[in-house]
Amino acid sequence: MGECPLTDEHRDALLFAHRIRPGFLARLRMAVAILAQHPSATLAIAKARLMGKRVRAAQARAALLGLDHRKLWLTRRDRRIANLLSEVVPVIEERDLVVLTTPGHTLVSGSQERLVRTFAAHPHRVALYGDALDVSGSRIMPLLRPAFDAEYLRAVDYIGPVVAVRRTALDAIGGIIDLDPEAPALDALLRLAGRFGSDSIGHLPQILSIGAAVAAGEGGRSRRAGRLAIVRRDLVRAGEGDVATRMDEDGVITLWRSLPDPVPSVSLIVPTRDRLDLLRPCLDSLIHRTDWPDREILVCDNDSRDPETMVYLGDLAAGGVIRVVPCPGPFDFAAMNNRAAAVAKGRVLAFVNNDVTVTDPTWLDRMVREALRPEIGAVGARLIDGRGRIQHGGVILGPGGLVTHAHRYFSGDAPGYLSGLLATRAVSAVTAACLVIEARKFAAVDGFDAAAFAVDFNDVDLCLRLNEAGYRTLYVGGAILIHDEAASRRWTPEARARHEREVTAFKKRWGPLLAQDPHYHSGFDPDLGTYTRLRSGWPMTGPVAPR
Repeated sequence: MGECPLTDEHRDALLFAHRIRPGFLARLRMAVAILAQHPSATLAIAKARLMGKRVRAAQARAALLGLDHRKLWLTRRDRRIANLLSEVVPVIEERDLVVLTTPGHTLVSGSQERLVRTFAAHPHRVALYGDALDVSGSRIMPLLRPAFDAEYLRAVDYIGPVVAVRRTALDAIGGIIDLDPEAPALDALLRLAGRFGSDSIGHLPQILSIGAAVAAGEGGRSRRAGRLAIVRRDLVRAGEGDVATRMDEDGVITLWRSLPDPVPSVSLIVPTRDRLDLLRPCLDSLIHRTDWPDREILVCDNDSRDPETMVYLGDLAAGGVIRVVPCPGPFDFAAMNNRAAAVAKGRVLAFVNNDVTVTDPTWLDRMVREALRPEIGAVGARLIDGRGRIQHGGVILGPGGLVTHAHRYFSGDAPGYLSGLLATRAVSAVTAACLVIEARKFAAVDGFDAAAFAVDFNDVDLCLRLNEAGYRTLYVGGAILIHDEAASRRWTPEARARHEREVTAFKKRWGPLLAQDPHYHSGFDPDLGTYTRLRSGWPMTGPVAPR
């Protein structure tokens, strides 16, 4: 499939007809080239489309061509937002309510009334924030925010400058005069969360304000320094003054918590059956490209038969580099990992798939620092597939009726929606392809549930049970590894039947949580990737109760 040269007239006509940026043509040429390189996949997409299976076609196209949250851009003519843009109103002083904002940000009509009603209906809330439209450029970007997460807010000011606060709560933290003048909403939210708890801050999933938002990586030096100072003061108030802070070039703040002396031992657990082509790069990277002074590697061997694999494992075991844990019988991912965890010597367990390889030596250090925190359960990483795209950026509950990986098929170096790929933040679950957890916490919830989820959903189920037990699950965007997902999986009729049983068991156990993930906005389309398309009928659809 060759490329057809475009004349200037054709180019101008396309730009006008589609109201697109000039970069569209470069993306179009790239898409044509990818489609030409994958004729079978292209034919399958076309067939699904012709048969009226639009969701399946869109999902296949996303897997082949990748995704980007710029697809969410709107124009002023878009019927979904035209009325919102035309009905902006000033903030009206309320006796019991203070709306913190900065110049250039305006409430849409009816917003203040909705805030007042919501406060009245939820007396435990001391602050509320909503969604917004970023009108800073020629395009308009919906800013659809997740539930409140102080972890995320310390890394990225994802909530923005418009926040409503009860006057009594504001007085309790020193009043408006004590807030940082450049970022009063950010300062107030962190103070309120520390004083009243994160549950006291609610999210109203509706467009409440319009303004020129500043992305995490933007802003002048003084604004960045101001954000960093606010976070530093918040850490001191929380008794974490010894935590080191660093603002990266992208504007995301990374926290480096101290480690005990000596550092805890870590048991790296790798399940496998043959597949030396995957196992050797995985183990080599764990041995030679992972910076951690006290570690052991346990290989769960599920009846490997390949002579080369057996010699390779034997040599490493004889040299004391690894321990082989025999795990005979039918492939049972959960039981294999449980078996290795039971004999592991480390204070911390790091579960790593045999199709994962290390590129950044600091990955384990970053994840262990978070896993050692008393309130944290499972910790996950940013995983990039063999084509350089995001394979895992946390697990989201609900899309497609089950679960999906956040930002899947985005470019591996993309910041993500609201810089969510870069930040350390709370998520509902993470994948066991790379999961770090303290051994005592893993044992406290009886590890992976091998009886119900031998192969699928065992990692999500583990995280949800940890969440129920009072631990939080974290995604660490700075921990980056390569994951050639499912390279070692082979689908057979038996495997498909087992998968369907596990789907049924997962829905039965966690069905209510699949209705809406608090870390993902209801305004996004649940059927096409994540962060790439708005739900039909948005912004009129979705729950209106604060999260």
